[in-house]
Amino acid sequence: MAEIAHVVVLMLENRSFDSILGRLYPRSPDFEGLSGQEANFWNGQEYSVWTSREMTVEAACIPTPDPNESFADMTQQIYGVDNGPPSLATMNGFVANYMQTASNDPRAVMHGFSPEHLPVLSTLARSFGVSDLWHASAPNQTWPNRFFLHTGTADGYVNNSPPQFPYLMETIFNLLTRNQRSWRIYHHDFPQTATLARLWSELPDHLYSFEEDFLSDASAGRLPNYSFIEPRYFSDPISRSMPNDQHPPHNVAYGERLVARCYDALRNGPGWKNTLFVILYDEHGGIYDHVPPPAAVPPDNLQPDGFAFDRYGVRVPAVIVSPWVPAGSIIRPPHGCLCPFDHTSIIATLRDLYGLNATLTQRDAQAPTLLHALSLPTPSNEGPRDIALPTINPTDEELHAAHQSPPNALQQSLAQLAANLPKGAANIPAHTNNLTNGVIQVSNLTFNTVEDALACAKEGLERFLS
Repeated sequence: MAEIAHVVVLMLENRSFDSILGRLYPRSPDFEGLSGQEANFWNGQEYSVWTSREMTVEAACIPTPDPNESFADMTQQIYGVDNGPPSLATMNGFVANYMQTASNDPRAVMHGFSPEHLPVLSTLARSFGVSDLWHASAPNQTWPNRFFLHTGTADGYVNNSPPQFPYLMETIFNLLTRNQRSWRIYHHDFPQTATLARLWSELPDHLYSFEEDFLSDASAGRLPNYSFIEPRYFSDPISRSMPNDQHPPHNVAYGERLVARCYDALRNGPGWKNTLFVILYDEHGGIYDHVPPPAAVPPDNLQPDGFAFDRYGVRVPAVIVSPWVPAGSIIRPPHGCLCPFDHTSIIATLRDLYGLNATLTQRDAQAPTLLHALSLPTPSNEGPRDIALPTINPTDEELHAAHQSPPNALQQSLAQLAANLPKGAANIPAHTNNLTNGVIQVSNLTFNTVEDALACAKEGLERFLS
């Protein structure tokens, strides 16, 4: 069995498998990629999958504007109807759904990138492994799918908003703590993991800066048993930073740069031979994928929004990096497993790897792990020594435009989260009880600009950690 002491997961935002990795290899029984014939029909016209000739700034930001991603929107995208799912997922409603709110190119959600457009992800996928059978845990937005990664359930909620604080699900982090396993969350500007009330008392000692801590920890061999990395969600003119989460219409090159920095630090650190690095995306973000999501094991019986969580979401990119993974691997669940990979496969992998001897929900209890993918007898796949960082620097005009633009649904929800955090560790028990019992009302603020949303997020996080 592979000797893994460090699992590192980076979860990016809102891209489908076909849009990021569908052209990695020719379509075949061994790789469920694109043939080039896939299409959606809208308004009497066919819109086929396509890619840009050159990786211009404009191409790197497709689709613009951001597609729809609520539960109702995803139902239409997957089934082609908006009045409840029929028995067959046709995957023919993406363009129609996009054009309900977009006023420009209906082809945008059918766009995808070539391997040459995304050299970092493509190099890692080919040098190590890629899964073409990793689905979002549910046909839902960011928060529910990130909840599945951390807790094995969305607690029955299908959208980010309205916020339903406090979220009291037990987390994989709590399970690791009980089993004397170390963990850290590395973030850029704001941690979405702060939604989880059972982490509030532990976050001050486990929340670290990506820029100040992750790179040095990896280089010095100080990484814990489990590291979770959150990307930059907001633009910030002060640090001259653009979002690197790849959430449309954010420029994907910034996300490529983030992936390369993570890999280079891990690959050249002393813990490399004992490391598993997994790059994931939370959900497809309204962008086309051709594979219908299958039925899923419900995590629990909670259905406050009327959905049983009995089907997976659309496929998302998943790149699996380790010196124990054979180069060129196309990773699927073990033969005979009836479930695809989903985000709870991370929970299952950590459980089996570290002997946690517990499950969080029925979903992660059934999820396939990644341990069979670590199939080399020794950690002999060295991979590239390093990956060149994409050269990209925002102009003053780009920073200003990004900061003054309306926040997307995720940015809005993160600022709302910040407004609902307790004010310091001493206030956590009372704050949790007051939210649970309705003594204080959940704040559901709205923000006009990214600048306003980021200011609220920073203020709330500083107040919480003080």
